[in-house]
Amino acid sequence: MTERIRLQAFAKVNYALEVLGARPDGYHELSTVFQSISLYDEVEIERADRGFELVVEPKGAETGPPEKNTVYKAHRLLTELTGGRIPVRVLLRKGIPTGAGLGGGSSDAAATLVGLNELFGLELRDAELNEAGLGAGADVPFCIGGGTAVGRGVGEVLSPLPPPPPHHLVVAKPAAGAGTARIYRAYDERLGEKKSSVAPVVKALREGSLGTLAKGLGNDLTPVTSDIVPEVRKLEEELLRAGALGAAMSGTGTAVYAIFGSAAEARTTERRLRAPFVEVCEPVAHGVVILER
Repeated sequence: MTERIRLQAFAKVNYALEVLGARPDGYHELSTVFQSISLYDEVEIERADRGFELVVEPKGAETGPPEKNTVYKAHRLLTELTGGRIPVRVLLRKGIPTGAGLGGGSSDAAATLVGLNELFGLELRDAELNEAGLGAGADVPFCIGGGTAVGRGVGEVLSPLPPPPPHHLVVAKPAAGAGTARIYRAYDERLGEKKSSVAPVVKALREGSLGTLAKGLGNDLTPVTSDIVPEVRKLEEELLRAGALGAAMSGTGTAVYAIFGSAAEARTTERRLRAPFVEVCEPVAHGVVILER
């Protein structure tokens, strides 16, 4: 019987994000294009005698109260779904910055669901994991499978897309974050600016055109988040001045990413960019990878 499993949980960016309107349930109807990237957290799950324990590294990582952490939520949801005891100790090693719009919490929940399913031989189908994951976060179903996909609804209705042409991304985040609820409230109040970005990005991916993809990047929430955290717009402008083919904010922010055709250009920009967090990444075709079981 396997006693421990270790997984990588990959971040995501939104190549495109359109807000279609508010829903009666308080969420927003979206159309978005997700892309998994090589930035990741590690999730290590070990069988325990009883209960649930979560340890986060490095110490001081901003993951909120334990009961609100997505790993805790994923464990609770899977316990309720299976009706059984799932006693574990979870070690979460954070590499994805929080409050960034990069799906760090969602990817952690996704890895927890996949890991528990494997470790305890639950034999849950993807659809069942996705349903459980949605209770932990709207992006969790995408983060379970990862790759490249259109997301509709709140992001949970997924349609796969061809992977993008090879490229490198410089991902940067200012010190300040901005809560998702606050961003959407501000968007509703100002009837935020809209840009048709999903259709051009989908077309570019199907054609395999990196230049068209980079030019089509867009996010309806950028103006709102930039009003709250002006560094978002400044980072985007700085990345474009550095020679990026295109740049955009991911999710509700505050992380910004830019597309570069070569690793050398991306590395040069990484060294010159002034931001608390800067990382060069690549697109990947998966959301969760089992490293060791």
